Amino acid sequence: MNLSVGIVGLPNVGKSTLFNALLGKQVADASNYPFCTIDPNVGVVAVPDNKLPVLADIVKTPKITPAIVEFVDIAGLVKGAAQGEGLGNKFLTNIRECDAIMHVVRDFSDPNIIKEGSVDPQGDLEVIFAELIIKDLETIDKFIIQNQNNPKENKSKKFLIAQKLKQSLEQGNLAVNLDLSKEDIELVQEFFLLTAKPYFIAVNVDEDTYKNIKNYKLNIKDFDRVIPISAKIENDLSEFDDTEKSDYLQELGVNESGLERVIQKAYQTLGLQSYYTAGIKEVRAWTISQNATAPEAAGVIHTDFQRGFIMAEIISYNDFVQHQGWQGAKDAGRLRHEGKDYHMQPDDIVEFRFNVTK
Repeated sequence: MNLSVGIVGLPNVGKSTLFNALLGKQVADASNYPFCTIDPNVGVVAVPDNKLPVLADIVKTPKITPAIVEFVDIAGLVKGAAQGEGLGNKFLTNIRECDAIMHVVRDFSDPNIIKEGSVDPQGDLEVIFAELIIKDLETIDKFIIQNQNNPKENKSKKFLIAQKLKQSLEQGNLAVNLDLSKEDIELVQEFFLLTAKPYFIAVNVDEDTYKNIKNYKLNIKDFDRVIPISAKIENDLSEFDDTEKSDYLQELGVNESGLERVIQKAYQTLGLQSYYTAGIKEVRAWTISQNATAPEAAGVIHTDFQRGFIMAEIISYNDFVQHQGWQGAKDAGRLRHEGKDYHMQPDDIVEFRFNVTK
């Protein structure tokens, strides 16, 4: 399960600078003018995970494969994008292909950087949300018009949910924030709505604000979704080695880089977690949905593992480390055998037993 996060915002709020910093290299054009990003830049980064080298040392393997996240730097949106302004439909199409959206808004002052369309963080978000809502209303209206005279379709659950979505969108509500049943959510997914994408907000702050990040407050409606981050500082960090990064973060009074906090927020937003496989050939992190069953987790490795699932042999990370591996944990009675109904826990270390003939 690869996670794809689209970086979205108005022009010149720091999207491409942040994208480059997260990837640790110069990929996207971060020039000081609107629409310097035309086609989306795509980059893959490893999920920072300090458990992997610990496990590799225990099982004596040189090969470590972390989970990955794909970041997509999407061209700057402007008011009127839904009607084709700026890069219009091209921008909106790129969003559809991402699992989650990271909205980047500007909360720094720099007279040397053009403030194209940006007013304040809340105002920026309202512009972006309005454009996404307008585009989704087009999608819903098209469906309703095509099916309103069809007796079979206009009484269907999908048609009813379309009417509910239209009413809610017209009131300025995002589809992802609606209180819907599991069945309704599945119907909403059939429309591929932009406002149905899970999202969080990266507020690009200046260096002085970042140094006091623990006390950062922002007058914004979705503050629980906010991550304060400094694209400038992250850009500096990307040029340091691990020791220099650690020292610099300590000077700033923070324990984690922006990349780590962004990925944690993305996992939280999408309801994801990791589990591990650990053997002489490789130590690897796998990304799964929270509450995934053992067969579903096995299917992330290979569909044959899920189809022929017999059981999962599981040790918690803490037990694995304390007893120094599979045999030590087994001797201590810490190895568990779990069946098809087991729901995976964060940091489970697993070996799957399966029958390939099923």
